[in-house]
Amino acid sequence: MKTFSLRSLRLRSGEEYRGEVELELSPLEYAGQRYLPVPAEVPAELTVTRASTGTVFQLSFRARLHGPCYRCLADAVVEVPVNAREYQATNPDSDDLRTPYLVDDRLDLGAWARDAVALALPEQILCRDDCAGLCPVCGKDLNTEPHEHEEEHRDPRWAALEQLRDRL
Repeated sequence: MKTFSLRSLRLRSGEEYRGEVELELSPLEYAGQRYLPVPAEVPAELTVTRASTGTVFQLSFRARLHGPCYRCLADAVVEVPVNAREYQATNPDSDDLRTPYLVDDRLDLGAWARDAVALALPEQILCRDDCAGLCPVCGKDLNTEPHEHEEEHRDPRWAALEQLRDRL
């Protein structure tokens, strides 16, 4: 768990701290699949701004995840730009004014980075935009072997309509 201590920062209202930090990204479980960050350690920019009512935290970095494609299960790579913000009020009255990543003047960068990557992911992770997926009948990859199957089991109740269609 990578944390950042805020005790050494003595910011007054209106002042800002900017610094580079190394984030260690952990593997991500997303929709039942495991995605690995490559590289596992990425440089990030951390900004801490002191306001009159609290503190604003900003974390910016790029993550690259490797894992299976949603449609065909081939290897997929997704690059995610992350620009996350959090706010902690000086005297928080509710949970809306409190960040879950700040505990005892220590900012949990590992948990914050993991959650920010998960929120920045696309709805479906694909190997390519036009991925055709797997055949629902035989399971073959439609990207390499495009094909169709004829209906083998026809409902006998529709036979009269099929005969009518053939006559027209």
